[in-house]
Amino acid sequence: MAKLFKKNSITTRWAVNNLGVVIVILLLIDIVASVLIRYYYYNSAQQYVINQMSIITSAIDRYANDDRTNYNTEIRGIIENYDHKSQIELMAINLNGQIALTSSGFSPSGNIDLTDFDTAKNSNNGSALVNTKLPSGEKIMAYTAMIAPLGSEFQAIRMVVSLEKVNRQIMLIVLIITLVLAAIVALMIFTGRFFVRSIVNPVRDVNMFARKIATGDFSQRLEKNRDDELGELCDSINYMANELSNTESMKNEFISSVSHELRTPLTAIKGWSETLLDMSDDKETIEKGMKVIIGETERLSDMVEELLDFSRIQDGRLLLNKATIDILAELGETVLIYQERAKKLGMTLEYYEPEMLPFVYGDKNRLRQVFINIVDNAVKYSDSGATISVEAYEEDGDIVISVSDNGIGISEEDLPKIKTKFFKAEQTRRGSGIGLAVADEIIRMHSGTLTVKSELGVGTTVVITLPAIESSANQNKKDKTETINVELITNNDDERTTIYEQQDEQ
Repeated sequence: MAKLFKKNSITTRWAVNNLGVVIVILLLIDIVASVLIRYYYYNSAQQYVINQMSIITSAIDRYANDDRTNYNTEIRGIIENYDHKSQIELMAINLNGQIALTSSGFSPSGNIDLTDFDTAKNSNNGSALVNTKLPSGEKIMAYTAMIAPLGSEFQAIRMVVSLEKVNRQIMLIVLIITLVLAAIVALMIFTGRFFVRSIVNPVRDVNMFARKIATGDFSQRLEKNRDDELGELCDSINYMANELSNTESMKNEFISSVSHELRTPLTAIKGWSETLLDMSDDKETIEKGMKVIIGETERLSDMVEELLDFSRIQDGRLLLNKATIDILAELGETVLIYQERAKKLGMTLEYYEPEMLPFVYGDKNRLRQVFINIVDNAVKYSDSGATISVEAYEEDGDIVISVSDNGIGISEEDLPKIKTKFFKAEQTRRGSGIGLAVADEIIRMHSGTLTVKSELGVGTTVVITLPAIESSANQNKKDKTETINVELITNNDDERTTIYEQQDEQ
């Protein structure tokens, strides 16, 4: 129970905020119901006593006006022969203020509280009703009505009703209501515990599962037992675990791949350095070795720069130095770099260059980096005899650059992950697996798109779309036309005619 209601738990908040409020409301209902029931029964008893007293006093008044009857004898007869003596005790109070007659035939013993009689003597209507106690402690309702005909030895009639039965009835009803309300509370606690547990237990499972994920254990999955929000949470947590597991796997593959990529040039550099130390007179070998060292060093430098770019993207520190650039110059330079390499590998690199394209507002170094990455991938994932096509054109105000190859292609399963960090569709090919992720981020920072279409064993096409900048002449002409259109709307008919003439002259 202590674990169930520990501080700041969901169960504790439910007990305080929900169950506590309900219990307070039910207590108020119980109290109000008790007051209303007591008022109803006491008021009914009072009305009954008042009605009975009205009957008695009416009869006494008739006898008082009849000279043929003995007034005192009739009063004695009324009291002694009272029909409701089992429910109401009828009394007559004499001129000395003492109880002279009772319907039960027994004179009251001890000191009798006659507050009702004293109040009735001083009241305007000559009657008073009070709730009091007998010397025995029994609660009663006493009602006194003054009578004062001439020659009478009695001055008041008093009715006394025991409230014990009324109070017992009230207590019984209140007890029933209290038990019903208590049953409601018990039912709420019973059902509430199941409801809270149905929330708390899955949350605890999620908490334990999250702790396992935090320690690097991605092997387990949460069991989904329902189709509500908790079920959706289980799906989300399992999805997160799958993604983290995939990311962890790709990270490990990335580390392995990068380690291999770093080891290969380092081995070549180390081997040729040791060879060159022992060969001081073979100029051709020295030249060949230095070319290998320089090439592998550049390869290492490119890899390190790629890793730094990825780190900057992850931290949001990748900045662009944007300016108006000729995209064909950057693309043409990239093609020129790889044409010779493709030729040496037995491939054909074709470039379909248009005469002119609109300018682009962007970072030329970063865009060239993207082009190099895309063309390098096309060469990397193609075999000897393959054809690589690079094409640039304008479409709907955008610059479109397409790089196609008929290489090994990408499977339908791997295609959605191709731009994911650390992912490599083909582990046997060189590369770190982050180049395309960096390229995609750079293109997005230029408000463009990078899409990959591929079919396994057929080839791959990468399409880059960048927004173009309109030429100054076209922009000025557009501005003038917009100005004329505004004038046409706002000026009167004569001014419109003049504007049309000016527009024709232009």
